[in-house]
Amino acid sequence: MLTCSQCGNSVSEKLAACPRCGNPMIEPAAETRTMTHPRWRGFEWRTGAEILGWPLIHVAVGRDAETGKLLVAKGIVAVGQFGIGVITIAQFGIGILFAFGQFTGGLFAIGQFAAGVCFGLGQFASGMTAIGQVAIGKYVLAQIGWGEHVWSVKTKDPQAMEYFRNLWDSVRNVVAGLP
Repeated sequence: MLTCSQCGNSVSEKLAACPRCGNPMIEPAAETRTMTHPRWRGFEWRTGAEILGWPLIHVAVGRDAETGKLLVAKGIVAVGQFGIGVITIAQFGIGILFAFGQFTGGLFAIGQFAAGVCFGLGQFASGMTAIGQVAIGKYVLAQIGWGEHVWSVKTKDPQAMEYFRNLWDSVRNVVAGLP
């Protein structure tokens, strides 16, 4: 047994924190260290350059080695499992301008679940323009879709068809103009 330095409570060597006051035990038992800390692996890198207090680029994955808390990438460009930034590439991400990942949200979002304000592309997508297996928006191209103008398996709104053909032509012209 150990004695908590904060409240004086007797604490088992196997506990990482005092059950009475929550104070972390300075020297947890070797058994606890080997069982817990190897799972707290993470990687974090950020640029020294900042804009409005946010690093230009912040990469963070895994858990903080000291606290065990999940690392969240927060930067102008945020890359990680969890990310918040102007441009975000993350499993779970919020991008003010653009987000790419599994669960994403932003002005423009691409992901399995993409919630975009202007544009959403994904298996489940939303946005003014939404393209997906299941989608909701103003202009919708989907297997199953809801919106003002829908082009789907069951619905072929002429305005939606024209809109998406024009969108495709625009994308094709941009790509053809690249060096």
